[in-house]
Amino acid sequence: MKSTRFRRRAGWTLIGLSLLLHLFTVFAYTHCPDDLAAFTVVPVWIWGGIGLLLSVTAFWFLWAPLSWVITGVWAITVLLLADEAWVIANVGKAPPRPGPAGNEDGRPLIRVLTLNCSYFNYNGGSDPADDIRRWDPDVVLLQEVRPHQVRHIADTLFFGRGDYRLFSSNGIVSRWSIRREVNPSKPGYRVQQVTIRRPDGNEFEVVNLHLKSAATDLRLWRKESWKTHRQNRITHRDELSIALGILSDTGEGLPAIVGGDFNSPARDPIQALLKPDYDDAFIEAGTGWGNTYQRRIPVQRIDQIHYSRQFKAVHCRAVTTRRSDHRMVVADLLPAQ
Repeated sequence: MKSTRFRRRAGWTLIGLSLLLHLFTVFAYTHCPDDLAAFTVVPVWIWGGIGLLLSVTAFWFLWAPLSWVITGVWAITVLLLADEAWVIANVGKAPPRPGPAGNEDGRPLIRVLTLNCSYFNYNGGSDPADDIRRWDPDVVLLQEVRPHQVRHIADTLFFGRGDYRLFSSNGIVSRWSIRREVNPSKPGYRVQQVTIRRPDGNEFEVVNLHLKSAATDLRLWRKESWKTHRQNRITHRDELSIALGILSDTGEGLPAIVGGDFNSPARDPIQALLKPDYDDAFIEAGTGWGNTYQRRIPVQRIDQIHYSRQFKAVHCRAVTTRRSDHRMVVADLLPAQ
């Protein structure tokens, strides 16, 4: 009798905990208040896994259909809220292939690549330009990179005929000429903007971002952890707002590409600053596992490429690297006629 009573109490307790976690998770990921940034910095499928474990264990105690209903609700919630699930709509789209980007609708594609290089400190011995060179990009956005490494990549990719610019620990390398450079006057901001002129005379803006390093303290039982994540999101919002403000003031309505290391999840509310005017290349055309950090077991898509509506994303994927702890993102964009 006591055993039966214990099993029922344990089962209903687990169901209750799973439901409470589900309600809190849905609220946190749909409203994304800054005060809950420490909770939402974790991929939603991790919380979903905990909720599923609770509901499945509850079934073992109760043998009640309700636990399976909750299990199904959790599965649907993860599919709807997980960034990794968004690319299901892209089934059938082709990924970018190594080599030149090629053409789409009879027009040449622009291949953009972004990589947080981590100063190429990983797996020394190979040429740091090798992983980039095999994709034959037209524009390369580099973060955490040294000047001589940017020069080396530019020379290796374009045999001395390309162009590049440096700012802070960022670098932009281009197959074509860079006509202008605009950078923030406020020190400490790792934001870089250039104007690139293609051979046909058309120009476009490129913004290379490296937002403040991500908050990594996940000791959620500590009040300080919640404060740190909240402040980190506020700082990211300010940095991105400044970068987009500079672009708006100086871009003169030109097509624009905004990419780099956002150091925040792809569903972070700072993305709302981009959504009115920019699309995410991976959401629109991405294939495969798009997360970029950490390279070996990537759980967050913090490296991203966004573009203004004068472009269309045709291909996009995350590609593993050997000399960095990040994966790089490769996107093929089709300019408007």
